[in-house]
Amino acid sequence: MSELRLNQLKALLAAVFWGASFVATRAAVHEISPITLIVLRFALGVLVLLFAVARLRVLKWVGARDFVLLAVLGAIAVLVHQGLQATGLILTTASSMAWLVALQPAFTAVLALFILQEKFNVGKILGLVIAFVGAIVVVTRGAPTADTLHLPSTTGDLLAVASALNWTIFTVASKPLLRRMQPTLMMAYVMLIGWALTLPFFAVTQGWNEISHLSINGWLAIVYLGIFCSGIAYIFWYDALAHIDASKVSAFIYVEPIVTVVVAGLLLGEEFSVMSLVGGLAILLGVYLVNRSGARLAVAPKSIGVSIARD
Repeated sequence: MSELRLNQLKALLAAVFWGASFVATRAAVHEISPITLIVLRFALGVLVLLFAVARLRVLKWVGARDFVLLAVLGAIAVLVHQGLQATGLILTTASSMAWLVALQPAFTAVLALFILQEKFNVGKILGLVIAFVGAIVVVTRGAPTADTLHLPSTTGDLLAVASALNWTIFTVASKPLLRRMQPTLMMAYVMLIGWALTLPFFAVTQGWNEISHLSINGWLAIVYLGIFCSGIAYIFWYDALAHIDASKVSAFIYVEPIVTVVVAGLLLGEEFSVMSLVGGLAILLGVYLVNRSGARLAVAPKSIGVSIARD
């Protein structure tokens, strides 16, 4: 296998791992609380990334200023982002979560308009409109009435949108550090600090009492999330980014929600909705048009990929 094919495979596997993460998270939060899930998941993810840092020999101590920024990023990426998604997955389906989180690149484009004064052409505006309409279709399941838009029926979907917006903030805020830090090292710091910030909440809620409630499937979900989604997927993604243009690697992100829909149907028995699929595809089309319409925005997926944590 050529080096190009190998790195394309790594990017694809990362997207597949992240796509299935919504299903694993939804399965886990039916047995334990979101905060306990986050603590267990990132305990494993941190170990994988620290092992990678040691293997790559990129360990570097950071100054006080960078440490403060890393702490802020850790709070955004772990405590807030994962909290929004895990809580949202108690209230909505894994498929809806995946489709709505796919809005994140569109949010990044809007943020770039205000922060970087990037120009919006017709293609970007059209893409944003299509993505927004697609989100409405997903949230309402194709029936936009007062009932389908009324809380608490859409709370989980709104948390999904909030997590996409939150990761947009992470994307923009992490760019300065990504320019001067090795990506795996930066993510190891972010995850380690973010995980540490969750421990006081874990202690207050006495989350250790929930661990005994985990079934074998629950443990499998946590191991999958920790090792594959919070560890290996990031390593694979950045390996691919080191050898392939960011704009080309980002194309693999469009695989994520498709994987979620398939896996959620097979493992969780989530009902397939034609209107949700239509809305989801509209979101992907809109995001594609937004990214395709701006050369400068092509840099964004490199940071987006960290997340499109998105999981």
